[in-house]
Order: sequence, then C-alpha cells, then structure tokens
Amino acid sequence: MWGIIATWRMAVEGIGKASEMLKAEGDAGDAIETAIKEVEDFPYYKSVGYGGLPNEEMEVELDAAYMDGDTLDIGAVGAIKDFANPISIARRLSRESVNNFLVGEGAEKFAHREGFERKNMLSDRAKIHYRNRVKEVQEQEIKPYSGHDTVGMVCLDTHGKMTAATSTSGLFMKKKGRVGDSPVSGSGFYVDSMVGGATATGLGEDVMKGCVSYEIVRLMKEGMHPQAACEKAVQMFDETLRRRRGKAGDMSLVAMNNKGEWGVATNIEGFSFAVATADQEPIVYLTKQVDGKCVHEVASQEWLDNYMKTRTAPLVEK
Repeated sequence: MWGIIATWRMAVEGIGKASEMLKAEGDAGDAIETAIKEVEDFPYYKSVGYGGLPNEEMEVELDAAYMDGDTLDIGAVGAIKDFANPISIARRLSRESVNNFLVGEGAEKFAHREGFERKNMLSDRAKIHYRNRVKEVQEQEIKPYSGHDTVGMVCLDTHGKMTAATSTSGLFMKKKGRVGDSPVSGSGFYVDSMVGGATATGLGEDVMKGCVSYEIVRLMKEGMHPQAACEKAVQMFDETLRRRRGKAGDMSLVAMNNKGEWGVATNIEGFSFAVATADQEPIVYLTKQVDGKCVHEVASQEWLDNYMKTRTAPLVEK
C-alpha cells in the first residue's frame, strides 16, 4: 500500500516519478522530494521554483517546507533567493535539532554552507510577466497579486511512513520578505504517520488564520475519511471568514490518510489535483462544488492539452 497526492495539474509529472520509487518500496521522504523538485525545475510553472513570479522589487523569493510523519520533524525556509531547490534545503533543515525554520539571508547562508546549488531563479519569462503586470496594474483594474499556486503533497510509502511537503514563490508582486502559509506547520501542511496528512494552496494570509491542514489531520484522527475531513474543515473555515470578515480568500486542501485513502476540498472553481496509489496510475482530477459537496472529475485530454499549451505559449511584452 502506497500513495501520493498533490495540488494542481503541475504536479503530475513529479508524482509519476515518485510513484516509480514508491512501487519499488522507496522512502516517502525521497519520493516527495523528487516529486517537488520536478515542479521546481520546470520553468513554465510560474508559481514554484525556477520561473516563479517575483516580488514587487522583481526578486524571486521562495518558500518551502518538509515534514516527516514518523518523527514529526519539520524543516522550512522562507523568502530564500538564488537557490535551485528550496524543498531540498527544507528537508535538510528537518534533520537539525534546532534552527528548523530559516528565512532570507539566514536560509541562504545555511544553504551555501551545506553546498546546495546556487542559481538565479528569475527567468526571462518571469521578467516579461512582471513588466506586463506593472503595465496592467497601471492601466486597468487588475490585482497585482493574482497568480499564486503552491505545490503541496502528501505521501505514504509501503513501510507506513508518511511525509508532507510544499514549495512556492508566493504571491506575485508581494512585498519583499512576505511569507505565506506554505512553510508554516499546521497551516500550509501537516502530517502524522499514525493518522495522515494534508496540505494547502490558496491565499496564505487567510489559510494561516485557521491552521486548516492541522484541522484536517485532527478530524481524520477522530475517524473521518479524508474527503469528509477536507470538506468539513474547508467549508467551516470559509463560512467563518465570510461571517467575521465579509469574504474568504482562495483555499484548496488535499489530504491522504495512512490507509492511502484521499480527499480534496476547495472554495474555488477550477481547482485541479493529481493523485497516484498502488491501485491507480497518476491521474489529474478537476474539482467542483455540487450542492455543498466537492465532486472530482477526471481531466479530459482536451483540458490537459490546453493546460500545457497555455503555459508554454510564447510571451510578448506589452
């Protein structure tokens, strides 16, 4: 029995590689790091790793986290610049007894000392996206922050070990030094091998208000199926935010328990996710809400083709 689930279509190639490792009785930590790195290294995904969208000063600042569900060890980095794979740095930090969450210059010094690859993470495509957005904001009523998709994963291996991991470039044109929910334990991710794990994508400022990933794991610990736990946690917190603040930001959660059962819930239209298990090859689903429930449909080939066509299309500076 093994499984891996991830936010967004962009994760499917990564979980495909992870699946081969898990089939061969590989470690959940190695599998999830491999899967996240695959997303970080693909330049056409503009919200994670190389090619990620920059902050308002046109710098790419990355956040990432890793958690071991056996030991509950956590490693995280925030607002790190000029290093290729923040997920690997986060995993390395999880092995430290203290200093597990490093940000900015401190994270960069640690990464350099540990021999991680330095790389200018600002791609030419990201520069064009940035310059176009500056013009759009000046000329139209367009929010600078649109475009913020975290890749988050939960993984179970054949030995019963579970891991969770996240990686993101955060909000497009965010303030320098801004860190969202993705590297924050309990908000962007949480996993316990005795129960299961969950991870989030969406507007970090709102996800952090509810510790939603931890809440899903807590509900699973009480006996809830991952799907029921995701729906309850997301729906209740969405309602809470709307009641108290008048609105709720984007929020999508994926979860898997220690039996390999999974669940997904969202408060937006058009959320995609990828999953693979011992009984199911890597597949992309689209989720929509029907009568208060989240219904998952297999993405059509037309949708998948259009997804990649849109993201790899040549860019023209406006």
